[in-house]
Amino acid sequence: MHLKLENKLAFVSGSTAGIGFAIAQALAREGARVIINGRSEKRVQEAIAAIRAVIPAAALEPLAADLSRAQGASDAVRRFPDADILVNNLGVYVPQAFEKISDADWLAMIETNFMSGVRLSRHYLPRMKAKNWGRIIFISSESAVHIPVEMIHYGVTKTMQIALARGLAETTAGTGVTVNSVLAGPTRSEGVEGFISNMARERKITPAAVEKEFFKTVRPSSLLQRFATADEVAAMVAFVASPLSSATNGAALRVEGGVVQSIL
Repeated sequence: MHLKLENKLAFVSGSTAGIGFAIAQALAREGARVIINGRSEKRVQEAIAAIRAVIPAAALEPLAADLSRAQGASDAVRRFPDADILVNNLGVYVPQAFEKISDADWLAMIETNFMSGVRLSRHYLPRMKAKNWGRIIFISSESAVHIPVEMIHYGVTKTMQIALARGLAETTAGTGVTVNSVLAGPTRSEGVEGFISNMARERKITPAAVEKEFFKTVRPSSLLQRFATADEVAAMVAFVASPLSSATNGAALRVEGGVVQSIL
């Protein structure tokens, strides 16, 4: 399917690894010019080299900035004042018992997972409306619906993203701008690979056995019964970012392998 993304400028926050990297690569493959963002210049340049190894003609722009901080967001929009597509992917997760989550921990999680998207959207949304075209996509999670007891603060920030996306979408009525959220499920990201490897080593079992046990005990409702690949999530995001998705607005789209059992 031709997604008609040539000459579109896409800003993907947190795009040096995992789902963000896969999204950036998918958009670049479709002809978009993509801003590659990470906290360090080294990580950004490594990601750019990795994408160009697969897509030699990829049009990529480097942006080393910590978007969990207001100053980082200010620096980013000053360098790239306009964008056609904004993918708010930046996010972290930290397993932590609720009673041990301090105010500082809560604020750090909210600043990274939620406020980074607030700040960037606040800048780009009015500009998208002015030119009557744009896409804003929040990379949320099935944890927004099934709040994980082992990291409640993470789940809450994912719910916040869905609410924000829907609220912003309400402001785009009658325009060519859309705002959606994508609920990713358990995905083979950089962090998950590390988790699987560590568990396999500690328990002296294979990574495949760790994955099987995870879906038997932790995510038994999964219909996929395996970790999704980052590319599978990226394929959905690339479509939502394209002109072909113009009738999809204010939606919370699931790429979570059927973990969420409700039909609405």
